[in-house]
Amino acid sequence: MKTYPLLSKIDQPAELRKLERAQLKQLADELRDHLLTSVAQTGGHLSSNLGTVELTIALHYVFDTPRDRLVWDVGHQTYPHKILTGRRDRMLSLRQLGGISGFPRRDESEYDTFGTAHSSTSISAALGMALAAQIKGEERRSVAIIGDGAMSAGMAFEALNNAGDSAANMLVVLNDNDMSISPPVGALNKYLARLMSGRFYSAAREGAKSVLKKAPPLFELARRLEEHAKGMVVPGTIFEEFGFNYVGPIDGHDLDALVPTLENLRDLKGPQFLHVVTKKGYGYKLAEADPINYHGPTPFDPKVGIVKKAPGKPSFTQVFGQWLCDMAAEDERLVGITPAMREGSGMVEFEQRFPKRYFDVGIAEQHAVTFAGGLACEGLKPVVAIYSTFLQRGYDQLVHDIAIQKLPVVFALDRAGLVGADGATHAGAYDIAYIRCIPNCSLIAPADENECRQALTAAFRQDHPVAVRYPRGAGAGVAIEPGLAALPWGRGEIRRHARPSGRRIAILAFGTLLYPALAAGEKLDATVANMRFVKPLDTELLVELARTHEALVTVEEGCVAGGAGSAVLEALQSAGLANPVLMLGLPDVFIEHGDPAKLLAQQGLDAAGIEQSILKRFGAKLELVRPAING
Repeated sequence: MKTYPLLSKIDQPAELRKLERAQLKQLADELRDHLLTSVAQTGGHLSSNLGTVELTIALHYVFDTPRDRLVWDVGHQTYPHKILTGRRDRMLSLRQLGGISGFPRRDESEYDTFGTAHSSTSISAALGMALAAQIKGEERRSVAIIGDGAMSAGMAFEALNNAGDSAANMLVVLNDNDMSISPPVGALNKYLARLMSGRFYSAAREGAKSVLKKAPPLFELARRLEEHAKGMVVPGTIFEEFGFNYVGPIDGHDLDALVPTLENLRDLKGPQFLHVVTKKGYGYKLAEADPINYHGPTPFDPKVGIVKKAPGKPSFTQVFGQWLCDMAAEDERLVGITPAMREGSGMVEFEQRFPKRYFDVGIAEQHAVTFAGGLACEGLKPVVAIYSTFLQRGYDQLVHDIAIQKLPVVFALDRAGLVGADGATHAGAYDIAYIRCIPNCSLIAPADENECRQALTAAFRQDHPVAVRYPRGAGAGVAIEPGLAALPWGRGEIRRHARPSGRRIAILAFGTLLYPALAAGEKLDATVANMRFVKPLDTELLVELARTHEALVTVEEGCVAGGAGSAVLEALQSAGLANPVLMLGLPDVFIEHGDPAKLLAQQGLDAAGIEQSILKRFGAKLELVRPAING
């Protein structure tokens, strides 16, 4: 069993701050080893966390946390932070049902000052905290740690613009892991960072400004000279233009550079900006060599590395990726768009085969949606591959820029429904409710892999916006038919007919919950319909089922409020039908992280749960046909 002489004694950052600076390197080695060992057992985000070990230690060593606020962005780089803030012994429960989250959570620790599972929010939150401290007369610092990917989103720059004009006592740390520093430049930058973050430099600069402002031409000349001098050794002066004092870049793995620079910046007033360069997977050679593969691995042996598994059932993501390539080969108008989720959305092969028709716009969902609209205006057929939870960030653009103009954009909504280990922040629980209420938009919920392919083709051939929702992982294992056949537009189907004596209950399933609904239907001798389309709803099939059955049950892996069940009730009311309807889906609470199958069972959305809910609500009706069922 491994031992960690320093790390084992640190349950709170206050104990870390008692260490001598010379001990921090050993602590970093122990922390990195513990991190690798635990994530290898549980799975989770690895590369990004290996890259933030030294930065995390330096921040907690220099700042008086939790009184000083640290806001991490994106939150999946906080495993070292969790280990140093009292959760070391709970790391083996990471992202598991009842365990700790893979992201910061305010209800998990006082050191998690803000929940940041979606990106680019840290500067806004830290600015709010900094100005709140001023209003309350509290002397503390707020620090936003933002990755270079998160910095690509417009929200980050909106916050920078506001913060630079606020005189808030805050620090933004840009964790740049997409850049390298050669040793000579790194040494020079370390020296300059310490110089430019010092009080003498700051005071001299401000004093010179006050004198030169009396002679505007000289002030402008001095400003440009300063920027030119700094521009020779830093990536640019854009952050200075926002009103920040820019320092860096420095090596984010060099504690001898990080600690004194952070100490200097801690004592300066006003908005400060520190640019640090880190390497994903740092300290574990396999992850350094392939950071994408080690971004979010399942459990593996660190001594061996990730072993490629034998192919199993194709995932819905893979089904989409193959369809995208096949449709692009047939129709040269197709263009693919992703907001920084090439691997997650299954677009690697598409990029390789059709590089001029592939667009990764960065973590910029709002831009992705409107960009697609611009392409559609010029006769192209955009397909936006986006997680259900991330389309929430582009909702105004979906309504204003796409739907009102009735532009033919296909939205491939991956991770619809519960997503398991990532929890509530990434669950696709709301897309049915938030899309079906928008005029001109359609929404398809295929039941399996083959239907997913056909649903995407049907969506692509429409002249208005269509979303196709599908879950994370594999489906029922249905054989996928070759070709590009389309689902019949707006039509569902009956997949199980009840016996004539048992036509009391009809189950209307939307999406992949068709299969547990079929299993429940067998037990109860209920009719089961595969509705496929949330909008347009197959009202002809619905009315037929309502007139031939006493009660209806809707099943969906989405929120009940405003969901597909609500659409059924609305349609029944319009048709003048008053059948009792049981709506099964996700309740009005945020679902925690855990194994997806267990989470669905907890919500009563597995076969046994569907059966029990129907018996509880309509048991008396079913008892009338029980002898026939058993016979």
